[in-house]
Amino acid sequence: MLKKEQKTDLQVTKNFNMSEMEFFDVVPPQLVAAATELLKNLQVLRDACGKSIKIMSGYRSPERNKAVGGASMSQHMFANAADIQIAGMTPQQMYDLVEKLIKEGKMKQGGLGLYPRENGWIHYDTRGTKARWNG
Repeated sequence: MLKKEQKTDLQVTKNFNMSEMEFFDVVPPQLVAAATELLKNLQVLRDACGKSIKIMSGYRSPERNKAVGGASMSQHMFANAADIQIAGMTPQQMYDLVEKLIKEGKMKQGGLGLYPRENGWIHYDTRGTKARWNG
């Protein structure tokens, strides 16, 4: 069993703490800058929708990623990806808003995945290149 480590107590933006990226795994020091960039982009999204964002999955160690069946080169392992939900918004509404903010240059281009099932979510990452999919 993978053990849960002590979370990082670092306020990154007005509404996001680094610990929100650390559901099970602590973000390694060499990946803090990537996680910070992601959280700053999620702050833009939060400000645009005016609602809190729940990060369901943020940073994953390679071991954790394998255990949950993540993609072999998952952006979560680089601390620049989050699976999120926003109360009162459907996955499609979240997806459309992120796409709009990217097109307006307010959020960084990256991966955007739509998971429209019950209690669905979206995946957003700051990989720097455009990738889109439905899960």
